[in-house]
Amino acid sequence: MVAAPSPASAEPRHRPSAPDPRRLRWLAGDHHVHTQSSYDAMHTVAQQVAAGREHGLDWMVITDHGHVAHEKFAVEQTYADVLAARRANPSMLLWQGLEWNVPSGEHATVFFDAARDELTALRAFERLFDGNINGTNHTSPANEAAVLAGLRWMSGQIDRGAIDSALMIANHPSRNGRYSPREFRDYRDTAPHIAVGMEGSPGAQNDGGHRGGYGNAPGTDSWPGWPSESYRTFGGFDWMTAKLGGLWDAMLAEGRGWWITSNSDIHSANGSTLASPSVPDGWYDAHGRYPDPVDTGTPHTYADFWPGQFSRTVVGATSRTFRGVMEAIRQGRVWVGMGGLVSDLDVRVHGEGAGHPATLGGRVTVRRGADVTVRITVRTATAPNAAGEIPRLARLDLIRGAVTGPAADRDAFTHPRVSVVESFTPRRHAPVLHVEHRFRNVREPFYVRLRGTDGKRSNGLEPMMDVQGAAAPWDDLWCYANPVFVDVR
Repeated sequence: MVAAPSPASAEPRHRPSAPDPRRLRWLAGDHHVHTQSSYDAMHTVAQQVAAGREHGLDWMVITDHGHVAHEKFAVEQTYADVLAARRANPSMLLWQGLEWNVPSGEHATVFFDAARDELTALRAFERLFDGNINGTNHTSPANEAAVLAGLRWMSGQIDRGAIDSALMIANHPSRNGRYSPREFRDYRDTAPHIAVGMEGSPGAQNDGGHRGGYGNAPGTDSWPGWPSESYRTFGGFDWMTAKLGGLWDAMLAEGRGWWITSNSDIHSANGSTLASPSVPDGWYDAHGRYPDPVDTGTPHTYADFWPGQFSRTVVGATSRTFRGVMEAIRQGRVWVGMGGLVSDLDVRVHGEGAGHPATLGGRVTVRRGADVTVRITVRTATAPNAAGEIPRLARLDLIRGAVTGPAADRDAFTHPRVSVVESFTPRRHAPVLHVEHRFRNVREPFYVRLRGTDGKRSNGLEPMMDVQGAAAPWDDLWCYANPVFVDVR
């Protein structure tokens, strides 16, 4: 049994004052991008960055898979490519991160503040804590403890000034059932300034057989408590996020952040004419990367979209800097969207007598009996997306969940006190939706969050399970926003 983190470790290192929502810069990005230095990918750093820029991204994280050959050969090679891409694309904030093979778990994005020497820290972290390198992938108490050791190591690097900050985001959390609810709570309690959340929707959205690659069943390393439906996507979103009153809501019910993101998880871009060159067996193990892809002149069908082409994570940063983006993710100032369904989203929660409003990831404090007003502005799509269509937002849901405090059962993954309190329907062809909802005579703490849909596939208000073998991502678009908390005194 892995010991639970001590209460002291559960406290965030700092609580920066909430920024004025009017002064935030909303920057779109992708934190899960593979290159030829992953054992299963092919594109160069330059190709990925060029695609991200073309599709309107402001920031990206290169996250090649942890692997013996990657740590041995590719870290420095990739870093040289990243530095060259930064020089060639000064408007793009570009990190070199890692897709961490989480011991006893699944995969996760890990990256450090690029304002310092991220290369030294990244290579040391991979060598010390990656499951592929150290043989710690399988589920066991000792391997669960190794994850917490890795989080403490990153925290220690910050304490001694080797790096300025670090982030961990759990990738495709339900795909193989490898993460348990208790593990998520342990990660957050051990390093709440580093382990901040999970992918709300996975990449590989063009996988027609299994949208997001979610076509699996429980395995020997899966947590046995997950229901069979959790191994599928719903409207392209992971079940942990899409399920109303599910794992995400159970985490938020504790009154602390656990944020969602979205990304491409790109290995090979759909529609690209590029293909991996033929290489002898054992090439990757000997070199830690593949040769540059070759142009075949023929478009190929792949499971992935280019960065920003379909999914994006939009963060509210106080500045267009590495630190600004990382702090925005850490504080949950994030909304995610698919297929260009929404071009801009502004959420402000006003508490009676509470001063300036809070936006995504923030919190307001009101006296018991006060009113709380939620004001939302959505700019809908006015230009064609990458599929050549102008998507239409059919419905925006305002969701409320009660804050009930720390879970008595650390493996709890349901929250019954969650509901859609109001749904809003934009006027047809209206470019902007302004809506407001007032919670009167507030008596207990709660949070509010948003989701929107094009309305093409739903079970009442809820997203439907994606059809195996016939998923059509452009015909089932959703967006989600992280919560705002309301504290009552």
